[in-house]
Amino acid sequence: MLRISSALLVYWLRHLAAMLGYACLFAYAVSIIWVLLYAVIPPPVTPLMLQRLLEGVFRGKWIGIHYRWEPVSEVAPPLLRALIAAEDARFIQHYGFDWHAIEQARRRNERLRGRRLYGASTISMQTAKNAFLLPMRTYVRKAVEAYFTVLIETFWGKQRILEVYTNIVEWGEGIYGVEAASQHYFGKPARALSAREASLLAAVLPNPRLWSPAAPTRYIQRRSEWVRSRMPAIALPRQ
Repeated sequence: MLRISSALLVYWLRHLAAMLGYACLFAYAVSIIWVLLYAVIPPPVTPLMLQRLLEGVFRGKWIGIHYRWEPVSEVAPPLLRALIAAEDARFIQHYGFDWHAIEQARRRNERLRGRRLYGASTISMQTAKNAFLLPMRTYVRKAVEAYFTVLIETFWGKQRILEVYTNIVEWGEGIYGVEAASQHYFGKPARALSAREASLLAAVLPNPRLWSPAAPTRYIQRRSEWVRSRMPAIALPRQ
């Protein structure tokens, strides 16, 4: 009787292992296809857009999704430089992960001992999170984010990563991408943004639902000036 039970246990464990293996292969195949599709077509919607929409519904408020894709060639270069200057100055040099910035953030967090946490997310990491994942703060999500970061760095290239990031990043309640943000805050297309307007848009990205580029606080004004001071040294990716 014991031998039969052991045999059944081994059978079911093998069966479970096979099912898990097939599930992992399926998830891997889906992730590759998903990334390859977004390499050539604009994301129609992102998990974050849907989450924000549902949050508004649960609050009894319809915020909508204001999102219009704009090719990177139609975006003012100052805006692209401002985003890199503000969010990821080594964007061109690294392969998805800025290990120098990660080490700096670790040291600062150790020094502050939890009073304030600094991150080191690159534009590639933020694009992977925004395009494919929900913004949950878990180790599993961070691991999956790292996986998608490797995929987009492998299959997209820097210009496509910057193009997708620029078009899907959240810029206020229900506002996604530079074209919607430019029209909402400044009443003009993204290709017509000035260096000052571009730096203001980039300056609010740490918390775009709290700060507005159209009504900048003193902190955002200082941050905008800091971004503009870095912009001349920023190189843009090429096809």
